[in-house]
Amino acid sequence: MNLTIRNIPDDVINKIRTLSQMERRSLNNEILLVLERGIQEEVKHFFNIKRNISKNIQIDIWRRLSKEWQDDRSTDAIIKDIYNSRTLGREF
Repeated sequence: MNLTIRNIPDDVINKIRTLSQMERRSLNNEILLVLERGIQEEVKHFFNIKRNISKNIQIDIWRRLSKEWQDDRSTDAIIKDIYNSRTLGREF
């Protein structure tokens, strides 16, 4: 997937450019690495906040959500679709 990001502040792009030169990575690869690391931190932060929900409330939420799933496919077809949509990931 390609993505265009506009209005990146000069100081941010200069820092990324410096990191990419220091680590001998392309600017694109450095941006991907910075995004991946940032997302990992955001996910950790998100789940740390969400852990404050009691176990019983979490179970209740999952029970309510589980009743919402509607699909005309068989269980085997759903599982097959899930496996077929997986990728090996990217090489690094």
